[in-house]
Formats: sequence, structure tokens, C-alpha cells
Amino acid sequence: MPILALETATEACSVAIILDDGQVLSHYEYSPRLQTQLLLPMVDELLAEAGLTASQLTAIAYSCGPGSFTGVRIAAAAAQGLAFGWDLPVLAISSLQTLAQTAYRLAGYERVVSMFDARMNEVYVSVYELERGLMQALIPETMCSPDKLPELSAEPCYVVGNGGIYADAIQRQWTVKAIQTDMYPHAYDLAVLAQAAWQKGRAQAPELALPVYLRDSIWQKLANKS
Repeated sequence: MPILALETATEACSVAIILDDGQVLSHYEYSPRLQTQLLLPMVDELLAEAGLTASQLTAIAYSCGPGSFTGVRIAAAAAQGLAFGWDLPVLAISSLQTLAQTAYRLAGYERVVSMFDARMNEVYVSVYELERGLMQALIPETMCSPDKLPELSAEPCYVVGNGGIYADAIQRQWTVKAIQTDMYPHAYDLAVLAQAAWQKGRAQAPELALPVYLRDSIWQKLANKS
């Protein structure tokens, strides 16, 4: 049941394969504006490293957003194209949830606010807590002003992601243990979440590999160009 995972929602680019026994192989590179050039060669390299062919994959997981407008589109388009070509289903995984899972794996954080800078003085944000080894959302993903963040309990949390640049506003509203802006979602953790999603029957047809922006105006502009 190997699942290929693609993550390009931020400045980083990564791919991973999770095998039946839970072993994860991954490649990661911090590469602003280079995801388009890097992603597919990384997939080829990883398949060769794993000793797998496309016919041996079960599904393709992708980081569906929110995140960088271009980055989110790259992962969705690549997942859709590969899934059509290889006759595989897709698994859409939140980039905010992936970031929270990365924070748990790398730093041991069990209560995490994932936050991306959405530009225009707004952030994408959600809150996650560890449950049976996986980070689960406590509130819906939302886009808001850093000065009007969702209400949280008084329990301290860790804030991860480049949305942490609004540290003053965050600390005025929440009890924060630490803010880490240099952490990015990793396909390793996307693959772990994707395996759980597969087991819950959340696979979809390739044509449903769509990005999630959380910004209505972007969808409207895209529709007007079509």
C-alpha cells in the first residue's frame, strides 16, 4: 500500500513515500520559487530509491492548502496529472495539518497553532492537538487578520509557520510557549496523515485534486479568467 506524497504549499519542496509497514522515505529541499523544476525529478529519484514503479503505488497524496497560491497549485496539478497518468486515486491533506504533524515529529509539540502568512495583513490558521499519534484540528481552518485571531483556551500553545512574523499580535491574544517561523510542512508527515486518510476511505478521483485557498477573491479572479 505505498502512498506517494507531494508537498509544495510553502517555500519548501518535498516528496515522500510511505510503505505498508509505516516506513517513510522522503526528499526535502528549501527552494523558494523552484518547486516546479524540483518536484517531478524528486518523485523519480524517490521511486528509484524505494525500488518501486508507479504501478505499485496505491494513491497519491498532496498538500491541498492553504498556503502559497502558486505552491498549492503546483502540488494539486502534479497530483492530478500523475494520478490520471498512473490510474490512481488522490488524497487531499491540509497543509496546516501537515505542518502541525511536522512540528510534533521534529519538536515534540503536542498542541500546535499552524499559521501561514497569507499576505495583505492576513494569516491562514488552525489549531491542532495530538491524538493517537496524529495531529487533529480543534478549530476549522480560517483566514483572518493577525489582530483578530480565533479564541483559544488559556492552555499554552506553540505557534509554527511563517505567520509567526506577527508575534506581537499573537502574544497579545494567546498564551504562547514559543513561536517558530522557520518550520515548514514536510511530505514525510503528509505521508503519515495520508496513510490514515486512506485507511478511513478518504481517497478521491483524480479530477477532485483541487487546491484550497481560503481566499474567495482568488477563486473569483481565477473564474473570471476562464
